[in-house]
Amino acid sequence: MLTLAGYALVQLAALGLVFGAVEWCYPNRADQPRLRPQLFTDLAFYFGQHLVWLGLELSALWAVASALAPLVPAAPREWMSQLPWPAQALVAVAAGDVLTYWYHRASHAVPWLWAFHRVHHTSPRLDWLAAHREHPVDGLLTQCAMNLPALLLGISLQGLVWLVVFRGVWAAFIHANVRLPLGPLRLLVGAPELHHWHHAAVPRTLHNFSNLAPWTDLLFGTYHCPPHQDHELGLPGQPQKSYLGWLLSPHRD
Repeated sequence: MLTLAGYALVQLAALGLVFGAVEWCYPNRADQPRLRPQLFTDLAFYFGQHLVWLGLELSALWAVASALAPLVPAAPREWMSQLPWPAQALVAVAAGDVLTYWYHRASHAVPWLWAFHRVHHTSPRLDWLAAHREHPVDGLLTQCAMNLPALLLGISLQGLVWLVVFRGVWAAFIHANVRLPLGPLRLLVGAPELHHWHHAAVPRTLHNFSNLAPWTDLLFGTYHCPPHQDHELGLPGQPQKSYLGWLLSPHRD
């Protein structure tokens, strides 16, 4: 029977095999080396997420939801319980997407949120592994934004497990070093060329804050997808620190 570390290693191998092949066949930046700068830092972020932080984030999320549940009036929960399951799922996903969009925008505008979120933007190159570069405080707040509407309204997340798994894989994909034309499909599920513009090396990011599907960017006027991908990535000045350095002092370069 696999241990938690075993599952993390198997998933790392599977993702590396699949996304590595896609990046090799359809590279966005063909000159980007496989052994890119700070690759091992991102590996540390990957194992930190899967072995430590994801479990703690889920426990904290349930604690927050339990503390807030008594404050939610009974009427919305009763109304929600009477809806058919597809309608409940749609409400859960749409409300979570909107809340996550505005949290993400706030994390670029509010200094104390940016102190944690900026860690995700410090990788000098993007690939599927760079998706895991995330401070655990930022990860917890993102999970709260994404799942709190469903938890507070009493919507069961068990039926959305397939969507949770898909979104986890797709989050890695939109960071991948891939230029794979998806056409209109990118408006439903997002695409690397959209999210790579969110990681442009500019003093302040103004575009593509959606969770994955860019409908919130279209709705709120922040959708941005020029035809080229010639922009630099990361943060201006490109700070380089160790995994523990980013965890313990994310606000300092």
